[in-house]
Amino acid sequence: MAVQDISYVELYVRDKISAVDYFVTAMGFTRVADSVEVDRSSVLLRQGQVQLVVTSGHGVWKFLDDHGDGIANMGMTCDDVARTRDAVVAAGAGPVGEARGNTVVPGFGGVTHTLHPPMDDPAAVAPPGRNWVTTPGASSTCEGRVRLLDHVAVCVEGGRLEEYADYYHDAFGFSRYSSEYVAVGGQAMDSIVVRSASGRVTFTLVAPDPAKDGGQLDAFLERNGGPGVQHLAFLVEDIVAAVYECRERGVEFLTTPDSYYDLLAERFDGDQAQIADLRKAQVLADHDEWGQLLQLFSRSPYERNTLFYELIQRLGSRGFGSANIKALYEAVQRDRLSAG
Repeated sequence: MAVQDISYVELYVRDKISAVDYFVTAMGFTRVADSVEVDRSSVLLRQGQVQLVVTSGHGVWKFLDDHGDGIANMGMTCDDVARTRDAVVAAGAGPVGEARGNTVVPGFGGVTHTLHPPMDDPAAVAPPGRNWVTTPGASSTCEGRVRLLDHVAVCVEGGRLEEYADYYHDAFGFSRYSSEYVAVGGQAMDSIVVRSASGRVTFTLVAPDPAKDGGQLDAFLERNGGPGVQHLAFLVEDIVAAVYECRERGVEFLTTPDSYYDLLAERFDGDQAQIADLRKAQVLADHDEWGQLLQLFSRSPYERNTLFYELIQRLGSRGFGSANIKALYEAVQRDRLSAG
């Protein structure tokens, strides 16, 4: 019943033209196909080993009213669709269903998972069950800065983190990879990273500490109408070049104070020229016993501020930037306070 890959991620949006333009113009995705159904229409985008489906129409209005623009569904390949469906039911997650001939099971909040049998190259196969029409002149390679989907960050209610981690273990065969507790002032967040046996699907589950003051995660849960995907992390090979390119094309990134880089030399074994490059690009840096990790987070391009994106480069590191979790929390908090 083990999950192997994420075959696609589907966003429901109010303004499909604007959302597709953001991914294509600002982030370098390629439009490869369109699908029109009775109550919705979708655009299929690819870059590297990532497939995104952007969907709008009156068939998705309820999700948008409840949660705002955001991730509604993730296609996942698994060893045995029937056994995974049975495991979901046994885990007590609620009713399962079908859509376009595919099994659909609950995930978290309003997010579902569509199950598919194993595929040799999931990112090269359009989501089955839809009448896809290939975009004229679309590139067959869809290469760009983004290589693959490094991880999906999921925000859940305080006090229920263990419950969600157990669900992904029992229903989908994920194992717990790491955990982290971060306190900032009177606020705090807890996290558990769960990963598929294949190592190719990683969810970072985050939740506010209900015993602490309300903060950005509580604000996300309120805006999103409950649990949801907080951000998608895209793996790149050269993050400094990718950040400059995306920024020039219109992506707005969170800012990092100079004091962060003043302290960076004490914990990051890079030379001063490298740290100067990171400071100029505003990229965060961390390391673990395996190597270095570089990352930067965008501002949300959506009206309800319900989803944002991360660029991440791994130079051997297998972790998630323990020191940067606090820096991200503080950056988002500053951005939230300045906006409101």
